[in-house]
Amino acid sequence: MSKPNAPDELVIATSRKWLEQAVIGLNLCPFAKKPYYKQQLRFCVSHANHLDHFLDQLEQEIRLLLHTPAEELETTLFIEPVLFQSFDEFLNIVELSEQILVENQAIGIIQIAPFHPKFQFADTDADDISNYTNRSPYPTLHLIRESSIDQAVAAFPDAAQIYQRNIALLQQMGINGWEKLGITYPDNELS
Repeated sequence: MSKPNAPDELVIATSRKWLEQAVIGLNLCPFAKKPYYKQQLRFCVSHANHLDHFLDQLEQEIRLLLHTPAEELETTLFIEPVLFQSFDEFLNIVELSEQILVENQAIGIIQIAPFHPKFQFADTDADDISNYTNRSPYPTLHLIRESSIDQAVAAFPDAAQIYQRNIALLQQMGINGWEKLGITYPDNELS
């Protein structure tokens, strides 16, 4: 059952706090700070009322990124506050999203990174702290230019170690430390 839409301003403010406190604040993604503070990151809230509408909106966002210079728009957080409450359902959406990249000849140009309030890595328990590296307040698809990733990786020679560093950091913090960040998950009953 879907919930009524929260105002865009609230969805963006909640997502922005997650980005500032966790992603940038904890340096979970060392590549996020530059486009955020240069105002080259777009927050886009989906208003889809069904899957096809969502996929159409996603395709529009991918095309916008493809046709806008990186100096103006480097990356997009495409946020869906109502649909895809189930993480398993969301994973299916990620697969469909990859197909949109293929259809728009964007493979090798744009990557999609998934975030969800109930994100769970394979072979982990639902409450494993490592899952919080990809837990966002709302289901979110991060549309990332591969050229930006290449530049960032060149600037961070140990980029392959980021994942392990993040897990070690969150294990050290524990759930209590994460909760002190003040990130809210508006749909606590998501499953």
